[in-house]
Amino acid sequence: MNCGCQRTMGLHCVLILCLFSGWTVGYKQGDNVTLYVNKVGPYHNPQETYHYYTLPVCRPEKVHHKSLSLGEVLDGDRMAESLYHIRFRENVEKKTLCQLTLSEKQVDELREAIEELFYFEFVLDDIPIWGFVGYIEESGFLPHSHKVGLWTHLDFNIEYNGNSVIFANVSVKDVKPVPLEEGAGAAVGGVGVGGGSLTVTHTYSVRWFESSLTHSRRAERLRDYSFFPKTLEIHWLSIINSLVLVVLLLGFVIIILMRVLKNDFARYNVEEEGGCDDLDQGDNGWKIIHTDVFRFPPYKSLLCAVLGVGAQFLTLATAIILMALLGMFNVHRHGAINSAAIVLYALTSCVSGYVSCSFYTQINGQRWVWNIILTSSLFSAPLFLTWSVVNSIHWWSGSTQALPATTVLLLLGAWVLVGFPLTVIGGIVGKNRAGSFQAPCRTRNIARQIPTQPWYKHTAVHMAIGGFTVKLDFLLYYIFATVWGREHYTLYGILLCVFAILLSVGACISVALTYFLLSGEDYRWWWRSVLSTGSTGLFIFVYSVFYYRNRSSMSGLVQSTEFFGYSLLTAMVFTLMLGSVSFWASLAFIRYIYRSLKMD
Repeated sequence: MNCGCQRTMGLHCVLILCLFSGWTVGYKQGDNVTLYVNKVGPYHNPQETYHYYTLPVCRPEKVHHKSLSLGEVLDGDRMAESLYHIRFRENVEKKTLCQLTLSEKQVDELREAIEELFYFEFVLDDIPIWGFVGYIEESGFLPHSHKVGLWTHLDFNIEYNGNSVIFANVSVKDVKPVPLEEGAGAAVGGVGVGGGSLTVTHTYSVRWFESSLTHSRRAERLRDYSFFPKTLEIHWLSIINSLVLVVLLLGFVIIILMRVLKNDFARYNVEEEGGCDDLDQGDNGWKIIHTDVFRFPPYKSLLCAVLGVGAQFLTLATAIILMALLGMFNVHRHGAINSAAIVLYALTSCVSGYVSCSFYTQINGQRWVWNIILTSSLFSAPLFLTWSVVNSIHWWSGSTQALPATTVLLLLGAWVLVGFPLTVIGGIVGKNRAGSFQAPCRTRNIARQIPTQPWYKHTAVHMAIGGFTVKLDFLLYYIFATVWGREHYTLYGILLCVFAILLSVGACISVALTYFLLSGEDYRWWWRSVLSTGSTGLFIFVYSVFYYRNRSSMSGLVQSTEFFGYSLLTAMVFTLMLGSVSFWASLAFIRYIYRSLKMD
């Protein structure tokens, strides 16, 4: 038992260290500043990346890789030391890096990479440096010319303040590319040809510039740099307009529902002075089904698992946004949000176990062990299946997005030693602390027959209304541009407000749809309340298809598999979160109206 606790505490420490690693590095003039090569990939496919040394480029005889955090590995980083020798505040003019003799096959590899708009990413003092591998030019129709050139000289421009590095980038402004002809072409200055091979000389320059920005504000400099297209434009008028419309919708729903309920209470209570059992004599509407509205639904274990995992993701999302507001995620901490999500998902597993098993016990569930297993695997099983497919394709293509075995074991250990045990502990505590189900009215043994419902009260119609109303297009655009692009979202205060409004709208729409359902004497509200706004996940996935086809330039098997695989998981997360919120809102609403009716 003690050994297990030690292993669990050790894994906690490893995960926390992976999350909060990072410190300020100070240099003296002449100190070595290590430049790491990282990855290359197609410009328009953010998640399709390969190690820089997979290309025929200058490389040391023995490659030394940098020790990476969990977030960096999950982000596809594979940093290795380079041959570039950079010293703090010492300029370098056209220094030779290496001389390479490229075979015809290697020239073809470079041509293919350049034609696919491959960019490279270096890292210097945690600052990413981006540039294109080569140059491509298309001109004319008749005759058509297609020129491909390789950048063999790089100018590094580095900004500093005091003893720290503020910013760095690479430039090829005054450099001419070396043409790469089909099958190793003719010699051009600095390039020799012989025996079907091509000899190129790689050089570089380093220039240092003083900056007025302090080290604590250097993230601002990186945010202003625009190597990648700025697709994430903040349209404040659109945001404010959408927020106002949502708030107005919220107010209209609440006011109308309160007025309707007030009329219902006045009509139902004016003639009834007896108990709750006499309320169904010669009347219709939601009061007549008081003996059936609290009848427990089918698939109780699955319902409770949905509520538990939804509560877990609500806790996780709130914690991530609050941590972002506290400034714990910045552009220089590679994969910090990924690390935080992994750690919090493991630690909040107790929330899902507690909520699920507690409510399962309240509604007279007997197989609580099965309920805990179902809760722990409801999201983790689809996640593992999706990751297995995506990771296999990355591994087959040689992408750096394929996780190494050590990282897979670490993540598996986090779930086995932390996530699953906390789910079990939370489930046991929830089972033992669960009270009785609070129902204002007694449920009869024989269920009342449900009258035929009009088409606009069917489940599919309610799902369409709830999902379409709750879905927020402007929020989805920023989320997709951040996750599937290379933008850094920094308006976390706006995100918190929109998240709160999203949950509020989901709750109000669910209450309104539940009221319409009960008014038609249909008491099957349990699953309907989950699906009414949980269907937002379906609309989110439809939007992801639209985004892929119309808002992005992504293509290829690797990128497409990852995009649609993880978009499905994102849609599932929203379904669980909003479904959980809408259910608890509907349950509170139903208890309120029947308690008020009974008290009168």
